[in-house]
Amino acid sequence: QVQLVESGGGLVQPGGSLRLSCAASRSISTIYAMGWYRQAPGKQRELVAQMYSGGISSYGDSVKGRFTISRDNAKNTVYLQMNSLKPEDTAVYLCFANVLNSGNYWGQGTQVTVSS
Repeated sequence: QVQLVESGGGLVQPGGSLRLSCAASRSISTIYAMGWYRQAPGKQRELVAQMYSGGISSYGDSVKGRFTISRDNAKNTVYLQMNSLKPEDTAVYLCFANVLNSGNYWGQGTQVTVSS
């Protein structure tokens, strides 16, 4: 099992930046994949970015070139750097961890609001 706690959300103007953090309760070096989904009102949950234990990462089409996922194994933390934010990026951002032979685990979510 693993518990995940997100932080770093908030209100930002269009064009601004935020960095989200996802702190895990155990070592993340052997977790198969970790990343972020987002959920906006009235919309389906959308994959934002994920990183596999080998270091390969992938991004949703709507955030490519603007968002960057990274991790610090020493701190058991995954980050999402979000630049050039747009109003359509407004959503609750949820951290997830996919643990082989165990399943998916989710954080409680952090609200990101992009508005002038």
